[in-house]
Amino acid sequence: MSEKKYPIGIQNFEKIRTGGYVYVDKTAWIYKLVNTGSYYFLSRPRRFGKSLLISTLEAYLQGKRELFEGLAIEKLETKWTKHPILHLDLNTEKYDTPEALEGVLNAALCEWESLYGSRESERSLALRFQGIIQRACEQTGERVVILVDEYDKPMLQAIGRPDLQEAYRNTLKAFYGALKSRDGYIKFAMLTGVTKFGKVSVFSDLNNLKDISMRNDYAGICGVSEEELLGYFGDSIQELAEANKMSYDNTLAKLRENYNGYHFCEDSIGVYNPFSLLNTFDAKAFRSYWFETGTPTYLVELLKQHHYNLDRLSQEQTTADILNSIDSTSTNPVPVIYQSGYLTIKEYDERFGIYTLGFPNREVEEGFVNFLLPFYTNLTAPETGFAIQKFVRDVEAGNVDGFLSRLQSLLADTSYEQIKRDQEVHYQNVIFIVTKLMGFYVKAEYHTSNGRIDLVLQTDKYVYVMEFKLDGTAEEALQQIRDKHYARPFETDPREVFKIGINFSSDTRNIDRWIVE
Repeated sequence: MSEKKYPIGIQNFEKIRTGGYVYVDKTAWIYKLVNTGSYYFLSRPRRFGKSLLISTLEAYLQGKRELFEGLAIEKLETKWTKHPILHLDLNTEKYDTPEALEGVLNAALCEWESLYGSRESERSLALRFQGIIQRACEQTGERVVILVDEYDKPMLQAIGRPDLQEAYRNTLKAFYGALKSRDGYIKFAMLTGVTKFGKVSVFSDLNNLKDISMRNDYAGICGVSEEELLGYFGDSIQELAEANKMSYDNTLAKLRENYNGYHFCEDSIGVYNPFSLLNTFDAKAFRSYWFETGTPTYLVELLKQHHYNLDRLSQEQTTADILNSIDSTSTNPVPVIYQSGYLTIKEYDERFGIYTLGFPNREVEEGFVNFLLPFYTNLTAPETGFAIQKFVRDVEAGNVDGFLSRLQSLLADTSYEQIKRDQEVHYQNVIFIVTKLMGFYVKAEYHTSNGRIDLVLQTDKYVYVMEFKLDGTAEEALQQIRDKHYARPFETDPREVFKIGINFSSDTRNIDRWIVE
């Protein structure tokens, strides 16, 4: 048995290296960053190693050579110069008032002023920051390094509150302006976050900031690649396999299915979520670790606010301009969902510059859809698993009426407020969520040459072909199944085939009738 120590929740590079924890060597990228440019921005989903990247940069630029023994950068760096570091972590506060952000910035400035002094004339946050940068360089004789972790936390927490977001934007824009006004005193600056806010934003004046978020040469700077997985964790995979009575190959396949699949630009390597991988190896069990750390509710509020049809999540199409920035006045929730890690790049059409997005892996897909159900129905989070279990059992038993009665009850329990704005999209979303969750246990999608069937469920014994109408009739829905030959692919199938026409009524806000053939 190996004695590997997994750095779960440890974001300090020095602690990992001196504590004997596993460290996946990212230092060749770090050397390249520092020695080929000055100002960088990187967006990656939460729990993806951004804070560790910042901590590693800090140790390197403090000249702590002893921490890098045996790593790639040891052979690349010869000087190991110690620079003054200004490290700002915006991840520590709950931002619900304009004063909250000012308090965090003031605390950081006070700490730096205790090292490098202050001037009476520097009254504003921005002027104080500029003065600190200049004095730090003058007093140490070395240019300053500025590291900002989770720069966007205040902006994200203010989504849906335009006044608060405007206040944060103005504060941060002025604050970060020091990077441009004191350029001559700065060696290197790196900002990380989950999202990139564009247009009239904190970045609008920082035209010298190099965004590496969608650059192929930095695709693996955070996360774990397949090569790194096999190189650093081969014995961990074997132990996981033995603990779960699986073969090595099947265990590796399950790791890929659950935690791999993040692509941050076209044709890039697939990257594993490091937090989920480390937890899986540590507990020797497959679970949704990333989701257990909490999904922000602002994502769902965005989806509902813009009447987003959830069916698009599996096949969303967009452009680089949309993916690359978030405008707080935009009506498009897609860039927030993508940059937050719930969707990733699946395909790229170079001719038209179109990206096709989808869920990166099973952990994200199942976790996100599970998370959505209580927001679209009156089920509570603990009830969702039981509800889906009952749906699956009805379907596996060939109980059509039981399944549809249960769906009817789910819709009947949904408040008028939840569905009044766009009934058809709401019905589609509830059905999407239910069938997606069922789809992890039964096959729940099917396409034919004659069009897309609203819903197909397949079990070992039964095939359900369903068509839905809103304010039409169940007869019309059933006739469409016949006319478009939706059941034809199953004509020679030994399983029993149910053709089901279903009508929703906008008056009752529910299924009013179904016919089974």
